[in-house]
Amino acid sequence: MTQRIEDYALIGDLQSAALVARNGSIDWLCLPRFDSPACFAALLGDEENGHWRLAPEGAGNCTSRRYVGESLVLESVWETPTGTVKITDFMPQRDTAPDIMRMVEGVSGEVAMAGTLRLRFDYGSVVPWMRRTDGHRIAVAGPDSVWLRSEPQVKTWGQEFSTRSSFTVAAGEKVAFVLTWHPSHEPRPKLIDPHEALENSLADWHEWSVRCRYDGPHREAVVRSLITLKALTFAPTGGIVAAPTTSLPEEIGGVRNWDYRFCWLRDSTLTLGALLACGYLEEASDWRDWLLRAVAGNPSDLQIMYGLSGERRLPETELDWLRGHEGSAPVRTGNGAVDQLQLDVYGEVIDSLHLARTSGLSGKPHAWSLQLSMLGFLESRWREPDEGLWEIRGPRRHFVHSKVMAWVAADRAVRTLESEPTLHGDVERWRRMRDEVHREVCEKGYDPVRNTFTQSYGSQELDAATLLIPQVGFLPPDDPRVVGTVDAVRNELSHDGLVRRYSTEGAAIDGLPGGEGTFLVCSFWLADSLRMTGRVEEAEALFGKLLDLRNDVGLLAEEYDPVAGRQLGNFPQAFSHIGLVNTALALARATEPQPEQAG
Repeated sequence: MTQRIEDYALIGDLQSAALVARNGSIDWLCLPRFDSPACFAALLGDEENGHWRLAPEGAGNCTSRRYVGESLVLESVWETPTGTVKITDFMPQRDTAPDIMRMVEGVSGEVAMAGTLRLRFDYGSVVPWMRRTDGHRIAVAGPDSVWLRSEPQVKTWGQEFSTRSSFTVAAGEKVAFVLTWHPSHEPRPKLIDPHEALENSLADWHEWSVRCRYDGPHREAVVRSLITLKALTFAPTGGIVAAPTTSLPEEIGGVRNWDYRFCWLRDSTLTLGALLACGYLEEASDWRDWLLRAVAGNPSDLQIMYGLSGERRLPETELDWLRGHEGSAPVRTGNGAVDQLQLDVYGEVIDSLHLARTSGLSGKPHAWSLQLSMLGFLESRWREPDEGLWEIRGPRRHFVHSKVMAWVAADRAVRTLESEPTLHGDVERWRRMRDEVHREVCEKGYDPVRNTFTQSYGSQELDAATLLIPQVGFLPPDDPRVVGTVDAVRNELSHDGLVRRYSTEGAAIDGLPGGEGTFLVCSFWLADSLRMTGRVEEAEALFGKLLDLRNDVGLLAEEYDPVAGRQLGNFPQAFSHIGLVNTALALARATEPQPEQAG
């Protein structure tokens, strides 16, 4: 049975992650990092490209599944004619080596279990040499080594370049499997107790989750999104990947398949705001510090994305031996958009650092000098066309969102200097820049006939990114041009109430064939805009609809196809979950009872 994107659940150890399907198969895993080559790549090919299935013999999808409390520990339950069995999947936060643990527990009756472990290193292209040592199965190929053990030991045998297992569990019986990766030139890591690791993992996640200070409506959805965001954090550096996957399609059978296992600057302000608002100051500080390290240097060399540790070279390559998810090829690693000019990122970085400063995060002595350097560069370049927020692979344009974010950069500099006059900087210089950008955007980026801001100067096309205009403070929410833009985007870019980024039809704006689904974060932005323009009930209705799009364990991909009724794009997507958190918090504030005025 083909597993859809939304049929997967996420487990991870804050350095890498795996996707577990409803049928008990782990179809995606990169070790030792999010951006390492996958050793299970069935998600983008088939079983021959690597997977690990553990389920009742002859069974299909599980009967039910859930995360245990507010954790990333997954429980899947199968009810069979002979009994009920539960599999608990998790990745404990690592000491030295990454582990995947799968614990099989008999709930009732007696259930025959079957397992198939098919390791294929380098994105499913390398078959390892398998051998048995001291009751362990060991797979080695080049730099990679993986050990498999079970407690108690179960019958395993090699077949078709895979490891098979067969055993039976009765009510109350448990069998634990541990898969451990390490560099092949190093000795085997110290064995850890899987039962103790499970207790520790649950305790770790509980301790983290209770720190969330949000206690308003839809708290469960907010906390699940925050846990997902935490799971996408690379703990050694504080960087947050956009998603743990590559090349999950934005259109089934299409070519819009990109690698999202990197850290985008565009996400920085919204991510920081969500973390700060929910009380996760340590994570916000780590993300801010990652941002400062990544963007340090000549502002003309600023990139739109970086690797987990701030790496700059992310060359895009196609893996022609993988057929793609449901035939959606090509499969890509790396991301060619890294070389694009996207002027909005300067505004996003400066806005993030301004937010960090005003939210009380401990200051960094060099942060202000870095912002001034970026402002100086942006001052000389903001009038140029660029590829824009959506990483258009067509001709450069004067994108309205890019210009608005140039305004944001100057505006935040003015605000900082006004509130802290002891800082060095020419406040009048940035006021002049701010005013000039504002004047030009209102003249060239606004269509007075249709009463809407457009995607780019002189264009008739719309762009959901213009929904951010009131959120960043460029214009107040009650400005008729803002209301008109919200209405135009909702009328022209929505499908069944959900919002596309822009039209992919006709003018070939992005230089790519085919189309894509509705973009979930843009739909959250529409809910925010409806709230800001006084239509709170409509905003709440849209937010409720978006919550219903989550899969059974609360996860969202990048996009949604309202016709086929399925999720699209890389999964789970940090941007979508950030949008969920920020919209939930904003709606909660909007519906809070207001204190009565004295007198």
